[in-house]
Amino acid sequence: MRQVALASAAAAVTLLLGSALTLAQTSPAPQPGGATLRPAASFANIANQRDRSVALFTEIGKVLQHPRCMNCHPATERPRQSDARRLHQPVVVRGKDGHGAPGLACTTCHGKQNFDPAGVPGDGHWALAPASMAWEGKTLSQICEQLKDQNRNGSRDLAAIVKHVTSDTLVLWAWNPGKGRQPAPGTNAQFGELMQAWADSGAACPAG
Repeated sequence: MRQVALASAAAAVTLLLGSALTLAQTSPAPQPGGATLRPAASFANIANQRDRSVALFTEIGKVLQHPRCMNCHPATERPRQSDARRLHQPVVVRGKDGHGAPGLACTTCHGKQNFDPAGVPGDGHWALAPASMAWEGKTLSQICEQLKDQNRNGSRDLAAIVKHVTSDTLVLWAWNPGKGRQPAPGTNAQFGELMQAWADSGAACPAG
């Protein structure tokens, strides 16, 4: 009887190890790092102001449409996670104010900073963007118009938008996302310079 029990236990361990190996082999691989941003000054040679503004926002889109931003600007009530943009596990929802549902707030798991030993990201005000600022599934043109719309963006004018993306700690987190996550392209300083140059050139949006 003892030999049968040991054999059964060994078989179970083998099955579990085999399943874990299969999952490891089939899980999406993280996106490669090293993404860059063009300096804002490099667009100065575009003589037409609107064309220059559109080109600047197209470069800005590399950040806005990156997983570090898109994961927290979902079209549904559920955030996404990882470079592969999988639905958040465990299951959580936006809640009334973007900080999760009663009994399972974001702060239940997410602290004030990244906790790399467990792979849990963190920031002092971890939350989803307002539903009015959902970017998932939208074109860059639609995101641009949405970003400028004070009825949807928290009543921010262009100066307030630039300040938000260069000082809000949760935005800054995108360039320091913790172990196993690809940072947003470039640096936040470069991103801020692009945003300021876009605002100064008329804040034009790409077509489409």
